[in-house]
Amino acid sequence: MIKRFKEKPVEADKGFTFPPGTVAVAGDTPGKLKEFSMPATKVRSEHDNVVSLFRRRVTQDPSQTVIEQKTMLGEQWRKVSAGEFWDEISSVARGLLGIGLKPGDRLALHGPTSYEWTLIDMAAMAIGIVTVPIYETDSAAQIEWILQDSEIRYAIASNQSSQELIQAVATRADHKCRIFSLAAGDLLTIIEAGRQIAPAVIDSYNSQITGDTIATIIYTSGTTGRPKGTIITQRNATALLPNLLDYLAEIGMQKTTRCLLFLPVAHALARLVSWGALIGPGVLGLVPDTKNLLADLASFKPSYILAVPRVLEKIYNAADASAGHGIKLRLFRMAAKSAIDYSKALDSPQGPSRALKIRRQVFYQLILSRLTNLLGGNAKYIISGGGPLSVRLGHFFRGIGVTVCEGYGLTETLGPATVNVPARAKIGSVGQPVPGIAVRISDEGEVLFKGDAMSPGYLNLEKETAELYTEDGWLHSEDKGWIDADGFVYITGRMKEIIVTAGGKNVSPEILEDGLRGHPLISNVVVVGDRRPFIAALVTLDAEMLPGWLRNHNLPPMDVSDAARNPAVLKALERAVARTNQKVSRAESIRKIRVLTTDFSLENGTMTPSLKVKRSVVIKRFEDEINAIYGGPLEDD
Repeated sequence: MIKRFKEKPVEADKGFTFPPGTVAVAGDTPGKLKEFSMPATKVRSEHDNVVSLFRRRVTQDPSQTVIEQKTMLGEQWRKVSAGEFWDEISSVARGLLGIGLKPGDRLALHGPTSYEWTLIDMAAMAIGIVTVPIYETDSAAQIEWILQDSEIRYAIASNQSSQELIQAVATRADHKCRIFSLAAGDLLTIIEAGRQIAPAVIDSYNSQITGDTIATIIYTSGTTGRPKGTIITQRNATALLPNLLDYLAEIGMQKTTRCLLFLPVAHALARLVSWGALIGPGVLGLVPDTKNLLADLASFKPSYILAVPRVLEKIYNAADASAGHGIKLRLFRMAAKSAIDYSKALDSPQGPSRALKIRRQVFYQLILSRLTNLLGGNAKYIISGGGPLSVRLGHFFRGIGVTVCEGYGLTETLGPATVNVPARAKIGSVGQPVPGIAVRISDEGEVLFKGDAMSPGYLNLEKETAELYTEDGWLHSEDKGWIDADGFVYITGRMKEIIVTAGGKNVSPEILEDGLRGHPLISNVVVVGDRRPFIAALVTLDAEMLPGWLRNHNLPPMDVSDAARNPAVLKALERAVARTNQKVSRAESIRKIRVLTTDFSLENGTMTPSLKVKRSVVIKRFEDEINAIYGGPLEDD
């Protein structure tokens, strides 16, 4: 039932039921809620921690495979049982003590997603050592800041170049730090240092861990300013993980569950997924990047994949481009439309018609099954986070039999605070709050959160920590949104990124940007127009997709610079803008675009490691191009 705290009635959609204890507070607008939460299904004990939860799995069945490690021989995977992995965790944990680390010390980890990264992370947490991830793409200045802010004295690098980079940064800053390299075999050196320490010591240290023990400090990649060290405690992790796994039981709590993780585990969401895969009954696979992703998917055969929306856009656009042109391209687009129509019909009271079911099945057999085979042939679900997913893509993937469970959260919420589950989802929303987390919409329209999964704050930043929460204890997301009558959350834009035109019109750039990014030619978009007479956009071209698009449109080969000036390319982009403008009012529509010859990337500092565009950096760097659109700078600039 729904427990009401106001007398205003809110009518829920048919087909949705709520568990006892659900809180639903009616808002001021019919059909919308002010606050919503569902009761926690799992209750943590004071001494629960990530490693103790994994130990329960070890105790239940030490022979069960928990990880498959990619070998150097082709596409083979080495199976690692729960018992074997725990023995390795214990050996590395004793080694960390042997080299001089102690509970509460901070250990930096620099490198890509790997078996060793996860092993060291678990070993450190087993004895109360605080892991501090450093992205491979972090600049020297960022690494220097993290070393000093976290007071790092020990660091483990993935290879020699990483080791040399950290050493150079530490030397320049006169910061003393002992650095180990996995590529140099230093993991064996660490293990050897703990040979004389009894395994029982690890249990002793682990039993002293409480909910307040810091598990990790994750430096927010941030789209603006210096990264902040977000403190994540064991309470945050153990309050969220069991409830999330229970909530997503169909995905993560089956013995057939197989997760292939290729996103950087330095990111909060990927880190949480790695912990959840170890605690649940399934198997975790780890690869460093997407360079061999299709081969890795084919050999590992995951049951679900964690991806950011840009990866899903590229999969769709690659399939569109590979269809070629003429009849083959028309057939693919007809097939894609049948999948989208089928998915949309699933949400209607009458469901898909018999004719639509047949049409979708025929296209699936002829064309769409190739896409599911590219995902390994076993994937039923995709968990999408790190940015908004277009409604079109959500329906497309569900229409081909792969349900995208879009979620939403922050580093400060340790990943997903809300998520769609397969049996109860609304495409276009970011789902209902995970049990144990409450969501509220402020009077200003901001999405707020509360629950034990919320970070206690930032390292060494009292002012910023105080500003993270409202006076009554709700965590600021800095995103605008709303909650429907069934408790599903919708994100409409960033509080600080709302564009106010010279005419006083408030414009959310995300709606326009999301619409344009679906075009195969477009890599990234930044909508501009604050205090300007109309809305415009900076557009970058997708260098990977460009050759195929040109070939399919009977155009000669050209590089990005030439394509940015080519009339046919510009006309295609103008058509894409016209289609996107249909979603908004005339005052909000894009009037002009400027095609850049430089894409946004991690390397040039215009994107975060989670592939979010740093809007303020882009606007500053391309100030001349923006001024050219409007015929000059703002008068007060």
